Amino acid sequence: MGFQCPHCNNRTSLQIINRIELPPDARSDEITLQIVKCQRCQFEAVAIYEESHRGALDSEVFDHYGYTIGQDELKALKALIRRCPEPKNRRCGCESHSALNRKDASGRWIKPGFSVDSTTFAMVL
Repeated sequence: MGFQCPHCNNRTSLQIINRIELPPDARSDEITLQIVKCQRCQFEAVAIYEESHRGALDSEVFDHYGYTIGQDELKALKALIRRCPEPKNRRCGCESHSALNRKDASGRWIKPGFSVDSTTFAMVL
């Protein structure tokens, strides 16, 4: 199952090629930082999946967005994910998890390496 590529608009070619699970924050119970790549045009970006189970019983809210970032930033994030020995373990204590798990004063997760000129796109199934 693939997502729609925002670059070439192919409906199923954008794939999650790598990911790291992060600890919950003040808003989200699940946070996953993903690297996505189009199998057709080779477009690469970062995607973030956040899900909250808070609120009424049987309710869940999620956000799944992609972000285009600079190539140097993308390369650094890919290296951090590769260095983690347990990317599916949100409680992993490795240096990569520590570097990616920064929070602001209100306990919200701080997205890593995103500059002002980053653009956002919806992760469309």
